[in-house]
Amino acid sequence: MYHAVAADPAEATRALSVTPEAFAEQMAVLADRGLTPLTAAGLAACWRSGRPLPGRPVLITFDDGYEGVHRHALPALVKHGFAATLFVSTGWLRGPYDTGGGPDTMLGWDQVRELAAAGVEIGGHSHSHPQLDQVSDPALRFELIHCREIITDQLGAAPSSFAYPYGYSTRRVRQAVRETGYAQALAVGNGLARRAQGPYALRRVTVRRRTGIEEFERVVEGRAITRTFAGDRALTKGYALVRGARRTRRAVSRPGG
Repeated sequence: MYHAVAADPAEATRALSVTPEAFAEQMAVLADRGLTPLTAAGLAACWRSGRPLPGRPVLITFDDGYEGVHRHALPALVKHGFAATLFVSTGWLRGPYDTGGGPDTMLGWDQVRELAAAGVEIGGHSHSHPQLDQVSDPALRFELIHCREIITDQLGAAPSSFAYPYGYSTRRVRQAVRETGYAQALAVGNGLARRAQGPYALRRVTVRRRTGIEEFERVVEGRAITRTFAGDRALTKGYALVRGARRTRRAVSRPGG
C-alpha cells in the first residue's frame, strides 16, 4: 500500500510517502524476484472463479490520488509491465468535484484517465475521505455512492474495488460497500492478504518513507512481517477499542437510544 510518491511531499503526507527513487528501486526488486503484480479486481476474480493465480502474485496499490502516482510511479510501472490499483477519493482530485480537502498535490481527471488507459485499475476510496465507521448511515451511503458515480461518469466504467479510508471498517461499513456495488474491498492490517479474510477485508502492508530496501525485500518475501509491523498492529488494535467506545457513546446519546 502506497500513498504519495514525491521527492518533497507536504508535511501531512511525508511519513506515508516514498521518494521516486525508492519506488523505482522497489519495483526493480519485484521484477528481479519474479513477482507478478495483478489488480485487486484480478485477484478477486481468480479467487471467485477458482482460476489459479499467477506465479508469486502481488498487489501494488495506491490510496487517495496523489499527483506523483502519475508523474513518478506510472513510468516505473510501465517499465516493468506491472499492473496496479489506484483508489481515489473523488472529492480530493482536481476538477469539478474538488472539495479542497486534498492534503497535497492531487491528480486531475485527465491524469486518472491516462493511468486507466495504461492499465491501472481505478477503485473507490470514498468522496471526502472520512472515517467511515464514524459517520451516519446516510453519510456513509453518500460517500460510497457519490464516489462510485463520479468515477463512472469520468471514466465510463463503474469501479469494482474499494479501499477503506484510514483502513477502518466495521460490519456495517463492509455491508454498505457491498450493497452499493463494489465487488471487493481492501483494508490495511499490515499482514498478507489471504482468501480466508473474505473479499471485503483483504489486508495490505504499508510502505513508508522510512521503509528501507532490505526491509522491503523481507516484506515482499513474506518474512518478518509480524515483527516489522508489530507496533502498527498494536496501535491499530488500541485505536479500534477507542473508536468502538466512541460509537457506543454516540448511540447511547441519540434521542430514544
